[in-house]
Amino acid sequence: MNRPAGRGSRRLTRWWRRQSLRTRMTVIAATAIAASVFMAFQVASELLDRELQDTAEEQLRADSRVLAASAERAGLAQVELPPYPGSGRLVRVVLPDGSVRTPVGQPALPPVSEQARRVVQGASADLVEAGDSDEDGYLVYTLRAGDGAVQLARVADDSPINQFGLGMLLIGLLCVVCGALVGRAVARTGLAPIDRLTAAAVRVAHTRDLDADIPDEGGGEIRQLIRSINDMLAALRDSRQAQRLLAEDAAHELKTPLTSLRLNIELLIRLDRRGTLGSALSSESRTRLLNDLGSQVAELSTLAAELTDLARGDVSDESTELLDLADVVAAAATQACSRTPDVEVVLDVTSVWVSGRPAALQRAVLNLIDNAGKWSPADQPVQVRLRAQGASAVLEVDDAGPGIDAADVPRVFDRFYRADSARALPGSGLGLSIVQRVVDAHGGRATVGRSARGGALLRVDLPAVPLPRLTTVRP
Repeated sequence: MNRPAGRGSRRLTRWWRRQSLRTRMTVIAATAIAASVFMAFQVASELLDRELQDTAEEQLRADSRVLAASAERAGLAQVELPPYPGSGRLVRVVLPDGSVRTPVGQPALPPVSEQARRVVQGASADLVEAGDSDEDGYLVYTLRAGDGAVQLARVADDSPINQFGLGMLLIGLLCVVCGALVGRAVARTGLAPIDRLTAAAVRVAHTRDLDADIPDEGGGEIRQLIRSINDMLAALRDSRQAQRLLAEDAAHELKTPLTSLRLNIELLIRLDRRGTLGSALSSESRTRLLNDLGSQVAELSTLAAELTDLARGDVSDESTELLDLADVVAAAATQACSRTPDVEVVLDVTSVWVSGRPAALQRAVLNLIDNAGKWSPADQPVQVRLRAQGASAVLEVDDAGPGIDAADVPRVFDRFYRADSARALPGSGLGLSIVQRVVDAHGGRATVGRSARGGALLRVDLPAVPLPRLTTVRP
């Protein structure tokens, strides 16, 4: 039996959600006014009904006292009862034996109630009966007089209440209509900035023009919303600019290895077509050419991997966990030695716990070691130190190379930036940029300095966490 009601409620909810905010505000305003008018009508009707009943009772009491005085002077059986004029109050005299006298032509009143008979018998002085259960709705007042009682009654007249209700209904309808119109106007005025904001957003979506800021208007929440959207547009502009620069820089960096690779391949194809591949190139030249091809393919692969990693930004599926940074540094050093066996890495690390993503941190440390390995002389190792300093984990990687020129220091961590002295060395200029991104994502800081051996000193500071306590479970 509850299913139709539940279905109707869901249908009403879906209808309400489909309506615009302007329509909702109009309906809410009209409903609030209608509820207010209904409550006011109920309260006013109750007060008016009580006031009319009190007035009628007071009038019946006054008339009853006059009639009772006449009855006591002339006697209940002889008191004069004028003929009924056709309207107004009704009169009845109750004699001691229970019989009654009424004016000529007067409509019959309801029988004398038991409570009224007690007044006749002298048990009480007077009685007011609202007559709610009577068909005619009489208001009857009984007053002890002599050995009996007199009764005055008035037909309950609902016409004032009905007229008042009709007036309130008309006023309520007018208020509801006016409230709906006012609510509509207020909604239109209040939502005008939202409409203009929507139009501006639609225009940006259609034209792809992120340079057009939305005018700051309105106040309070509207102004805050507009400023938030303008900040979002600014972030989108920066993101698009970064994407464009990334694409331009990538195209520039890919051009050199691709050109070299294409020339070498064209040379091999031309010699092969002539049938002179074996005679035109000596064994040493072929080996050198194949090594060049391999190194160029490896450089392209490294560049593609770094571009992919850099383009992902801070988005990663890797979860953050509590880890010992010393283990990460040791793993990165082992990987660096396996990739470049000629580079010696000397570790001086202590256990420092941080909260981070292991793979990302290992990639950053590996890039630092690879960068130092390019500059270190063959007989000088890359030194990697890790220690705790205050609330930070400090990682330092230095080499014994020529160091970084002061003019190049501000741009060391820029994407694709390579100093003039590094043009002849392999690399894409993305390694330290990836380091910077990883460090920033972990709330740290990366800086460049000069080592005691005269080379470059790259330092990374990361927030450290307290050493986790090990809980011993005793059997």
